[in-house]
Formats: sequence, structure tokens, C-alpha cells
Amino acid sequence: MREYNGVMLQFFHWYTQADGKLWEKLKKEAQLMADKGITSVWLPPAYKGVGGSKDVGYGVYDLFDLGEFDQKGTVRTKYGTRKEYIDAINAAQQSGLQVYADVVFNHKLGADYPEEFKATPFDPNNRNNPLGEMQTIKAWTHFTFPGRKNKYSELHWHWWHFNATDYNALDEDVNAVFLFDGKIFNDNVDKEKGNFDYLMGCNLDMNNPDVIAELLHWGKWYLETTGVDGFRFDAVKHVKSGFFIEWLNEMRNYSDKNLFCVGEYWSDDIEALKKFVSETKESIMLFDAGLHYNFARAGKEGRGFDLQHIFDNTLVQEVPSMAVTLVSNHDTQPLQALESVVEAWFKPLAYAIILLRRDGYPCIFGADYYGAGYRDVGKDGNEYDIEMPSHQWIIDRFLEVRMHYAFGEQLDYFDHPDCIGWTRTGDEEYPGGMAVLLSNGDEGLKSMKTGSPDAAYVDVTAHVDEMVNTNKEGWAEFKCKPGSVSVWVQKK
Repeated sequence: MREYNGVMLQFFHWYTQADGKLWEKLKKEAQLMADKGITSVWLPPAYKGVGGSKDVGYGVYDLFDLGEFDQKGTVRTKYGTRKEYIDAINAAQQSGLQVYADVVFNHKLGADYPEEFKATPFDPNNRNNPLGEMQTIKAWTHFTFPGRKNKYSELHWHWWHFNATDYNALDEDVNAVFLFDGKIFNDNVDKEKGNFDYLMGCNLDMNNPDVIAELLHWGKWYLETTGVDGFRFDAVKHVKSGFFIEWLNEMRNYSDKNLFCVGEYWSDDIEALKKFVSETKESIMLFDAGLHYNFARAGKEGRGFDLQHIFDNTLVQEVPSMAVTLVSNHDTQPLQALESVVEAWFKPLAYAIILLRRDGYPCIFGADYYGAGYRDVGKDGNEYDIEMPSHQWIIDRFLEVRMHYAFGEQLDYFDHPDCIGWTRTGDEEYPGGMAVLLSNGDEGLKSMKTGSPDAAYVDVTAHVDEMVNTNKEGWAEFKCKPGSVSVWVQKK
């Protein structure tokens, strides 16, 4: 499913500038990223959203409009035009990068016309609890895509292609999720709120044969049009898991490629993640949300966090072959709905953990790599200026080490609450190995075994100046600064 020691880069964040230049940036920087050790890029949703040229892509309007048609007040998307998107994908692949497309299958927004029909109101916090009898509602559920004029697909969406919404134009003050006449909430979804089939907008009815046929048609069209190497599925906990197996198998057979796939099941309930992995027959990896939450806690608690437990309740510990490990993403960055900030001081430690260990497929967040600055309104209604510092320099050092030293047996030294470390012993092709030591308290000092006796090691982070020499059995006492990480490799 991935190259050995592969690394994914999330090439965007929520506040990526809406100047239509992202695809051009990828085209220009693809070769440099590949040279640094990045092997794949996860790109944002490339189709037209309800917010037009400012939509991040998750407010899905028209899956077939990749920046080609004048819809929602714009031709291009937030990131560029269809041609620029395809050119960027080609450039990335020619540089040796795999390209993963972001796919949103659970909802649509921005319908062209309203419709009236019957629906039953349910408690938004408990979708097993009806709030009243079936009634007539008026909702925006008719999608005609007038700018596209039936090109690529002739399907116009109506209320019967969906199963729920949260808005009734006939009674705007009612706070409810309206289940449409003749529809059900699917069972095999996340059990938060009693049943988390519904998330937002017009919720796709995954029991409607026209909907399934259209999504299969779109997938084949998308593969033909773009030639991507895999997919990132958004909000998988809100869609019945069986659909993803059907869709992905169809796409793999159609393309004759073992398409990579990762799902966003954002939950720290490890049993829920393991259940999804089992239901999808280990064909879809998942982002390790539990690991992210551990990083967030560790950053906030400082030396009060026991580093020996950094992998507790994580997918990379429980099912390592199915874990895409990450430090942060666009949903967790400051001022977002799922805001969960990993403190800046801890991010180098966290990136060392995901990039320099054996297990997991690591994903670097673009805002952590390039840095980000933006202004937005917080949950309290106040505006804030946010500055996310770039960690590019140290991440580049980790990438270089991952390419050349992160091989062989892994030996763990998780024997102190404030200081942990590990070594990789190297192999015949990549001898020498490495040693990693990190501390969230005082200066770290730990005796660890490498794969190389009588060898000199240097800290590539330059945090510690002096060399360390191993004895004839390959052991040495390695060190790191307080609240820091050092990565030791054999001196050439």
C-alpha cells in the first residue's frame, strides 16, 4: 500500500490562502519535496464547494466541477483550475510522488432549489429520539448544477437521494435533524449522539441505488480525469462502512491499481477505530486520532505527562499496519471546530516520534512544515490573530535520517516518565542506524544500544555539540537538552 519508509505531506491547511495558487505551488515544489524524502501528497478537495473560490472543499456542491464551470460565483476553486490541478498531479507523479485526493461522500451543500416533502424531527443530540410526528418541511435539496449543463453526468439530485437535513424553511426556529419520509439512519456508523449517520447539510442516502451508481460513476470518471494514486475519505464514521469496501474494490478493479486509501474516523475511542478497520477488512488505513490527542496532552502538561504512556490508546500500538500517524491537521489547528493544539515546543518531539519509528505511515501537516498566519473568529465570538511557526528545518533533518538510517531492529527504552528513547540498528543496505532521545523535563541522559560498536555518533539536530562514542558492544550514553529531542547518527 505504500513505499517502505514512505512519508505523506498534507499539502494544505484550513486557512490556505484563497488565491488559486496552490496547484501551481505543488507543480513548482514537487521535485524538491521528493528529494527531501516525502513520498506522497494529500491534496485538499478539488471540486466546487458551496463557498465558491473561498471554500476549503468540504462544503461539497458539485463533485464533477474541478474548477471548470462558472458555479457558485467562480470558475476556479480556492486552489486553482481543473487544468492546473491535473498539471500539478502530473508534475508530482513525474517527481516520484504519489498523489492522494480528498473525497467527501457523506453530504452536499448549496442546492439550487428547495423542495417540500415529509420528514420526522429528531433530537440532534440523540438521533434515536423523535421530537414529534412526521410533518411537511421545506429544504434545499434540489441540485441541478446549471453551470455544468449535464456535462459528465446528467443526474439531478432531489430530496429522495438524501435521508436527512437539519433545516426546515417552514419553521426555521426548530433545532432538529429531519429524517426524510421512508428513510432510515444507517446502523453501522459511529454511535455518538445515538447514531452519527447525519453530520451536516443534505446527508447522502447510501441505500439509494441511484446514489451508489452515481458515486461509482464519479469515481471512475475521477480516476480517468486525474490519475491519482489513492484517496483520503472524509468523515468515514458518518457513512456505513460497507459502502467504502464496495466503492474502493470497484475503483481498484477499474484502475488495475492497488489504490492507497486512508479514512478520517476522528475519535479517540480505539475500539471504534478497530471496529471500522475490521468491518472494512483492513483495506482502509485510519488517521491515529488517539496519538494526536496524546501529543496535545503531552504538550500542555509538560513534565507532568508520563512519556512512557505516549502510545496508550493509539492505533499505531494496537493495529500498527493500519495507522497513519500525525501530529496535527486542518481540523485541529487553532480556531477550528475540533481545535486541539499541540504546543509548539512539543512538535519537534512529536514529529521525531512519528517520523523516526518503525510503525505507522507518518503524515506531516503543511501548516507545521511551512508555518501559517491567519485571522479568524473563535468559539467565543472574538477575533484572533494566529501564528503557527514553521518546523521545516528540523522536520527536514528527520526526513533525511528516515531516508538513510531508520532501518533494522528497533530497540525501545521507555523506562522513565520524563525521558524516553529508542534506537534502530540499521541493516546491510543502510548500516549504522540511529539513536533518538527526547525529554519533557530536565536534560535527558540514557544508555542505549546501537547496531555499531566502536563508532562515533553526532546529533543531527545540533542541539548537542559533542560526539558520543559506542563501546565494543555498541552501547553508548546519549543525551538531549531539557524539553527537547536529539537524533544521533553515525559520523561519516
